[in-house]
Amino acid sequence: MTGYLFDYGGTIDTRGEHWSKVIWRGYQRCDVPVTWDDFWEAYVTTEKTLGKGGIIMPTDTFHTTLSKKIALQLRSLNADIGDIEALTIQITDSIYSETVQVVSESREVLRQIADKTGSPMVLVSNFYGNIRTVLREFRLDGFFAEIIESAEVGIRKPAPRIWQKGIEMLQSISPTPLTPRDITVVGDSLDKDIIPARQLGCNTIHITNGLKKDIII
Repeated sequence: MTGYLFDYGGTIDTRGEHWSKVIWRGYQRCDVPVTWDDFWEAYVTTEKTLGKGGIIMPTDTFHTTLSKKIALQLRSLNADIGDIEALTIQITDSIYSETVQVVSESREVLRQIADKTGSPMVLVSNFYGNIRTVLREFRLDGFFAEIIESAEVGIRKPAPRIWQKGIEMLQSISPTPLTPRDITVVGDSLDKDIIPARQLGCNTIHITNGLKKDIII
């Protein structure tokens, strides 16, 4: 028996791209008059703000989460960008439609893994406290036996402790004994996913171009 620990953001929803690049593409499609350096500063500032809590609610969908994120970014930009509310809607809808397509591809891969292997899967994610709502939104909630979310457990990647929790969760739900060598961690980030998982003795799959069934099964 093998167990899988999956990262979410960047692994399941962007084909391995960092979310800053996905959002930047949305800015470019919508002709936002801002440089990459200014965008990056706004991106980092917004992530720090969201990390403090109180903005993203547990019931917020990904569309709502993305809209709040974009609005905060645009407000922090030192540039003449026009109607922020209208631009927020335009960018959000552009990125969301792309995300829906990517997630649909990942959903099919997860379905095939579940059907072919029967292996338990646990999600380990740095997220804002609403990952369960997002999973339901994208019809992914049935694939993961358990969910470990940073906002709930108070541990964020790259701390190996959050992955250790995933290992222990898989061991507790597996019908057969599992060691770390029986567990495969699937993630897009070397620093946050792959290196900590290897330190704990797990196998790893580094996602750089989307989930592919043949490299996982």
